[in-house]
Amino acid sequence: MLAVIGSILPLALGIAISPIPIIAAILMLLSPKARKTSVGFLVGWLLGIIVAVSVFTLLSSVIPESNADASQPIKGTIQLILAVLLLLLAVKQWRSRPHGDEEPALPKWMQAIDSMTAGKGFGLGFLLAAVNPKNLLMGIAAGVSIGAASLSVGEKIGVILIFTVLAGCTVAVPVIAYLIAADKMASPLEKLRTWLVHNNATVMSVLLLVIGVVMIGKGFDSF
Repeated sequence: MLAVIGSILPLALGIAISPIPIIAAILMLLSPKARKTSVGFLVGWLLGIIVAVSVFTLLSSVIPESNADASQPIKGTIQLILAVLLLLLAVKQWRSRPHGDEEPALPKWMQAIDSMTAGKGFGLGFLLAAVNPKNLLMGIAAGVSIGAASLSVGEKIGVILIFTVLAGCTVAVPVIAYLIAADKMASPLEKLRTWLVHNNATVMSVLLLVIGVVMIGKGFDSF
């Protein structure tokens, strides 16, 4: 079980450091309906991670079981395909980074965050976790690693929960901190939002590159 947790840590980190969900959460915390919307977003975000990883953990059960020392070509092939997709996304993110004083382009839906309800916040959080291509690829990779491991159902559930906590912490921490001390959080959140907006593409491209290379190593190791 510990080996599986270790193998999914880079993937959990990749989801946790994704700037767009963090920026969305911060914008909600700075909006008129901060408390309701941000809590809805957090719940949707965590549930989306759980659903994505759980679905692909179940689907990976079609991979033939083998002992720990035997090769797993199906698992390795899936990991290599995911690695290539992550590297392609890394290149795309790098090419989209702002140059000089150029203002970075952000999704148009962010302009509507001020008027969002808790329900819409929930839906947005779920979509960013379970449908967003970058996070979905990492969720698939985690699900394959968990599902292909020789673990009991209880152990797999435990690993999925650990993955969810680690992947969701960067959204959960600011939301919880705001609920506890709203007055003290406004200025730090605005500074963090500004930094993330201007460094979103660079952070994601480096992150996807590193995780893609790690996935290539895991893929070849499965043969």
